[in-house]
Amino acid sequence: MSWRRLFFVLVVVLGLVIPVTSAAAAPRTTLFTGDWRFKLVNTASATDPTGAYEKAYEPGYDDSAWRRLDLPHDWSIELDPTAQAAAGEGYYQAGLGWYRKTFTLPSTTKGKQISLEFDGVYMDSHVYVNGKLAASHPYGYTGFNVDMTGLVHTDGKPNVVAVKVVHQAPSSRWYAGSGIYRNVHLEVTEPVHVARHGVFVTTPNLKTTYPAGYADIDVKTEVVGKGTVTHEVLDADGKVVASGRTLRVTKPTLWTTVKPYLYTLVTRVNSDTVRTRFGIRWFEIDPAEGFSLNGKGMKLEGVNLHHSLGALGAVAAEDGIRQQLQTMKRMGVNAVRTSHNPPAPEFVRLCDELGLLLMIEAFDTWHTPKRKYDYGRFFDQHGDADIREMVHAAKNSPSVIMWSIGNEIPDGTSTEIGVPIARRLIDDIKAIDRTRPVVIGSHSYTSVPADGSAQDQILRMLDGVGLNYNSPKSIDALHAKYPKTFFFESESSSSTSSRGVYLDPQQKNTGQDYTPGRMGSSSYDNNIVSWASSGEHALKKDRDRKFLAGEFVWAGQDYIGEPTPYSGVFPVRSSLFGAVDTAGFEKDQFYLYQSQWSTTPMVHLLPMNWTDHEPGESVRVWAYSNAGEVELFLNGRTLGTKSFQTKKTTYGKSYLETDEPSGDDRTYPGGSYTSPNGGTGHLRLEWTVPFERGTLTAVARKAGKQVATDTVRTAGAPARVELKTVPGKELDYVTATVVDAQGTVVPSADNQITFGASGRIVGTDNGRQEDRENFTSPVRHAYQGKALAIVTRGAQVTAKLGAAPASPPADASYSGAAATLPQHMIDGKPETAWSNFYTKAQTPQLAATSLSHATDWVALNSAARKVEKLTATFTTGGVYALPKEIGVRYWDGTRYVPVTGLNVAWAGESGAPSTITFDPVTTTSVRLYLTSAAPGTAGGFFRIAELS
Repeated sequence: MSWRRLFFVLVVVLGLVIPVTSAAAAPRTTLFTGDWRFKLVNTASATDPTGAYEKAYEPGYDDSAWRRLDLPHDWSIELDPTAQAAAGEGYYQAGLGWYRKTFTLPSTTKGKQISLEFDGVYMDSHVYVNGKLAASHPYGYTGFNVDMTGLVHTDGKPNVVAVKVVHQAPSSRWYAGSGIYRNVHLEVTEPVHVARHGVFVTTPNLKTTYPAGYADIDVKTEVVGKGTVTHEVLDADGKVVASGRTLRVTKPTLWTTVKPYLYTLVTRVNSDTVRTRFGIRWFEIDPAEGFSLNGKGMKLEGVNLHHSLGALGAVAAEDGIRQQLQTMKRMGVNAVRTSHNPPAPEFVRLCDELGLLLMIEAFDTWHTPKRKYDYGRFFDQHGDADIREMVHAAKNSPSVIMWSIGNEIPDGTSTEIGVPIARRLIDDIKAIDRTRPVVIGSHSYTSVPADGSAQDQILRMLDGVGLNYNSPKSIDALHAKYPKTFFFESESSSSTSSRGVYLDPQQKNTGQDYTPGRMGSSSYDNNIVSWASSGEHALKKDRDRKFLAGEFVWAGQDYIGEPTPYSGVFPVRSSLFGAVDTAGFEKDQFYLYQSQWSTTPMVHLLPMNWTDHEPGESVRVWAYSNAGEVELFLNGRTLGTKSFQTKKTTYGKSYLETDEPSGDDRTYPGGSYTSPNGGTGHLRLEWTVPFERGTLTAVARKAGKQVATDTVRTAGAPARVELKTVPGKELDYVTATVVDAQGTVVPSADNQITFGASGRIVGTDNGRQEDRENFTSPVRHAYQGKALAIVTRGAQVTAKLGAAPASPPADASYSGAAATLPQHMIDGKPETAWSNFYTKAQTPQLAATSLSHATDWVALNSAARKVEKLTATFTTGGVYALPKEIGVRYWDGTRYVPVTGLNVAWAGESGAPSTITFDPVTTTSVRLYLTSAAPGTAGGFFRIAELS
């Protein structure tokens, strides 16, 4: 039987749909993802307590009642988050799962080499073929091959492959997912064939040969058996541009981040054919000059990305990855660090296609674990093989520029354990690939290491070091001591924010709200964790140092798990670090980075909410822009033009910045970060605007010419849902926006949206970090006016607008801690209370903060009833004081309006009730507006033990 006929038989028998890439030869690898059976045995632990599935590996085991599904699959994301699971993993459970697939092979496969290629299984997987254990692979992030030759029937009899996945939790510091979450491939080859990972393409001396008009293509080929090897190079149009024993491409097109041009190497050994995509490019990372690509100096303007994709969980869906990476490109990103593990093949391929540089990282831990069941259990036995697999899997990718041996490794401070491991891992990589530098990402270099210390020894082994959250001065000190090592920021900023949440713009660092239903942190780039800095500060320190190769911001997108700054506060299930949220919706941070990294003219206004303010309220309005000046208009009236100054770094790069002291770094004179050129300022423009309903517009100009605008509008009540679809190859992304009768986005809308679709709804999301709704549910509440549905390609989608969530019995505008929530005002326990008091720990650049708000409100909600008196028990003394004044408003069915006849009888001592009376009203909600007696100080906070 011919190969073409064999391929046809395999497609029919296996139910696969594979495009034929050449009339001359069928691909040796086909997808093996359809029609699996799955059983989730246990989520409480990775055990089989009844023993009912002990023999699920046997071919005759009855799996008829098991769930049928296609791979890839993540079972954890289908579960509800539960407080019994680890916060770091997003409150999702893991456990024990089994997968089985029955298939047949034609007799023409007899004598062939037959194997399965798993791109990734999380974690500790065991693969059985026809009842025999064929392979075990503990690491969840590297691919592995299962040789089935001699184990499978090739005479038409059924074969069974069974995969046992043992995911003991906690196994990770972030959400990892569970199951066969990446693709599986069937590979059938002749006995003589190109070995797995057997092709390595390089372009030696390209820096010299490209100016001369050509590129030499060097190919190393490993062959199983003996055969004649031939090669040819195809351009992007499929035209042969080089062939023979010596491969030379004349007038090559370079791979760049702007034009990521790709060639294909076709390798043939007898009847075996392997196609390898590659790019022609060279790069350098010079310890003094920084990064350059194809001889052009540029900064790495990068982001860190964990592997989860919002509602898809850990599933390596090509469309989800593309959506994520294209969003990053729009932000101006040119580089990605895969934190902290090797990525899916689709991720690497899309970076090649989109023009994104890659730092691929191997591990988050070596010998010493960070979590009880993490990879540290397996590292000593499997670490070398896994890091070699990482390199082999992506060694032909033009996007890959660095290999990282780990992130924040505890063993990195040990001379006895860490130093030998580092040397071994570096040698593992260099044995395969000497064309790319080997680095580490570390928080152990915030000060200069002592000579001979583990940090010193490991640094001297490496080509470069990624610094996590270093101060500008520590970066300069490291560069001075190690002038032959290149440095970059593998993690920078870590500013947290929630889309549409705005707090304390006058403060450099502030607390986050703990009120149930409104937990979130400020989008004014001023909620900064103790180890990090604002996004603006990180951008400036990177910009000002030519030797610094660039930065990878933590993080490009919110990821499930590690719910900072709400660690351990259920149900906050995702981080707040991202420039976009889990649904892919842009936060204000997105536009900060876009203003610095993108050359496409832009301007962005914040707050994005020009609706939920009081008439006359002073609103701090910021504009991010890459234009020189911005004029602000309110309802057509100009509020003035603000301008950036054009400055230059000490190495001659022009940039835009204001002139006022930034006040963002207490380690510099005057408390403001200062560039080596002596400059200080902000990367934003600012106005203080008395609120009035209508339209606020920013007009950005460059050299007097309008180049961009942005507008925010006051919205009315939610009226309908507007849908916008971004189609993919297999999945469509549908954004649902809640608008008023005039089509204006309702910025704080949290109405329920019920999605319907002619196809399958794969998942829904809203980007809300506090959200506890199941990601697979077709019902999702909007968050800040938006929600997302992910559906099968071409499905017709509907969205029904429902009601907003019911108000809780007690509520507040802001709660300063997880232990001082509104419900404590009505629990009858005087020892518990609501308070707006918060503390924010110091950071390397900023002092600890605890400054009271000018005003806050508390509320009681119920069914409609007559109200004429409230009793509030205030605590006073220390940081707590009585309000300077109290206002009372009630809900009239449309808005909150002031009561009349207000009178306050203050208690004579702390802990005694104060009485607030007013003319009777009938309402469902009444609010007390509390004005601080000492706003902006550490002594003007409120504490209410009881409110009735």
